[in-house]
Amino acid sequence: METVQTNVDKADVTDWVNRFAGDLLSWATHKVSDVEIAKDIVQDTFLAAVEKLDSFKGDSSPKTWLFSILNFKIIDHYRAKLNQPLKPEDQTFSKFFSQGGEWLPEKRPGKWSDDSGHLLDDDNFNAILKECIEALPEKWSIGIKLKYLMSKNGEERRSVRSWAFPLQITGK
Repeated sequence: METVQTNVDKADVTDWVNRFAGDLLSWATHKVSDVEIAKDIVQDTFLAAVEKLDSFKGDSSPKTWLFSILNFKIIDHYRAKLNQPLKPEDQTFSKFFSQGGEWLPEKRPGKWSDDSGHLLDDDNFNAILKECIEALPEKWSIGIKLKYLMSKNGEERRSVRSWAFPLQITGK
């Protein structure tokens, strides 16, 4: 358990960087699935901590306080992404549909059969599904990953994480 401090200065923040940067980076990488973006968010977290050092009252441990700041920075990251307009090249479905929204004849999917068992039990299907999700624009991919994982129980989530979030840092 961390010791609670109420008299904090910038030298303490240096100590916090040494002690907590790895844990913060692991969490940020888990949440954004990109190590470089995670590093930027962690750096922003420490900058915000220095700027708001006077507001740290010691009611929680420094690590808890830093994680709270980090979580807000991660939310800010996703808010900024949601406000970015889609680029025409990201609108991948346009090659499958006419201007009126109808399937193009050569792109229309074939007939599905249900005699081969459950699709999610098929390794080939899962590999193709992963490729399709990764090819989606980032906002769509994030939405599908979160919706899919939120509908699963803990054991099922762990089995999916290896392909849904390939950059996740394990060990926690």
